[in-house]
Formats: sequence, structure tokens, C-alpha cells
Amino acid sequence: MPFFQLILISLIQGITEFLPISSSGHLILLPNLTSLQDQGQAIDVSVHVGTLVAVIIYFWRDVKEGLIGLPRLIRGRIDTPGARLALGLVIATIPTVIAGALLHFSGLSDALRSIAVIGWTMLGFGIVLYVADQWGKTTKTASDWGLRDAIIMGLWQTLALLPGTSRSGITITGARQLGYDREDGAKIAMLMSIPTIMASGILLGADVALHNEAGLMRDMAIAAALSMVSAIGALTLMMRLLKSISFTPYVIYRVVLGLILLWIAYS
Repeated sequence: MPFFQLILISLIQGITEFLPISSSGHLILLPNLTSLQDQGQAIDVSVHVGTLVAVIIYFWRDVKEGLIGLPRLIRGRIDTPGARLALGLVIATIPTVIAGALLHFSGLSDALRSIAVIGWTMLGFGIVLYVADQWGKTTKTASDWGLRDAIIMGLWQTLALLPGTSRSGITITGARQLGYDREDGAKIAMLMSIPTIMASGILLGADVALHNEAGLMRDMAIAAALSMVSAIGALTLMMRLLKSISFTPYVIYRVVLGLILLWIAYS
């Protein structure tokens, strides 16, 4: 793949992953609306892995706490904040892993990569985010995240398997609906991305490795590194902006883009 396209894909992923506007949707639109070749799901996953590293770096204190609590969780002891966080992340990931595996092995994941699907999800879930953000109460903080909320947000997260939904957007929607403020809701959503992206990365990475596609593996490594760098900057900016603005600007963007894509798809 041309180096320029790898840079473009990495920048798109790094900038859009943490905004509730669907990074995967934008990655699918790139070849559909330009003359560039489709980069395929392997490259898509590699740039997601790059942003995963960015999340781990940015939220290292929380990640470290969860890692420390993981051995206690394995021993059946859920008596520390780290163990509770690790349990919540595991529980929240299970629905997405099951649904994602079904879509992947059935071939439906490729069938959903269309402009029409992205247009409808971009529009519909943008409106859902607006409603949750404007009418959602603010009664909880990140420390209140427990098993019940992890299950609910995990179910919300499965909807992100539909291109254009936005994993961060739909989990933030769930968090706002449950009563978390914007900043803590985004923080939980970002932490939830860690095991989810790991699972998808392992699945597709193993598939690529089995086919011994050395050139593709090289492109994946380059794309992952570039997306990590751009993602760290984007994540830092977004978390700062959440202190002063709502999600309305992102909703407007989603609605406008969704309408344009539906016009393109059905015209």
C-alpha cells in the first residue's frame, strides 16, 4: 500500500477514534468516496491497535490499577478498586466479543461496509447521543462504575459493530444515560476500548499471520505506529474540551454527514 495512504488512514483513525463520530465509518468511506483502494479490515484493526496504545499511555494510572487488580480477580477476590475495574472491563467486553466473532465468521462484517449503512447509523445514533447528552442526569462518577453498569454499557458497545455507529460515541451515550458526566463517561468508554480492541486485533492479526502476508504485516505495523502518535494528541485535546463543551457539535457533524451519505447512497 502507498505510504501516503497509510499516513492518511492513520491520521483519520487517530483523530476520529476518540470523537463520537465513528473512526471505522470514516475508514470505510475513504475508499468508497475516493479513488484509493480499500485498505481492508486488517489495516483498520492495526490503526485501532495504534490508538489502543495511545489510550493505555494516556490512562496509564487507571490501566495500571486494573492490571494490579487482575490477579486478585483471577483468585476470586473483588475487594480492591483495581479488581472491580478489571471485572467491569471483562464483563463489558464479553457481549462485543461474542457478537463480533459471529459477524466475522459469518461474513456479515464485510456486507455491512456500505455507504447506506454508515449513513443511517451516523444519523440515527447521532440523534440518540444528543438525547442522552441533553437529558441524561449527572449523578455518578467513574468510581461508581459497577457490575450492573458494565453489563449495560457492554450491551451498548455491541452496537458499535455496525459501521458508522462509533464505539466511543455509543458507549458515551450509554454512560450519559446511566448518569455519568461527560468527562467520566468518556473515560470509562476509553478504558472499555482496551480489551475490545485487543480482542479484535488478536483475531484478525492471527488470520493475517496464518496466511503469511509479510507485506501486509509491515503495512499494519507502520499504520499502527502512525495512528498511535496522532491519537495521543487527539485524545489529549478531546478530554480537555469535554470540560467546557457538550457533544452537540459532534451530533451536528454526524447528522449532516449522515444525510449526505444517504443522499449519495440512494441517488
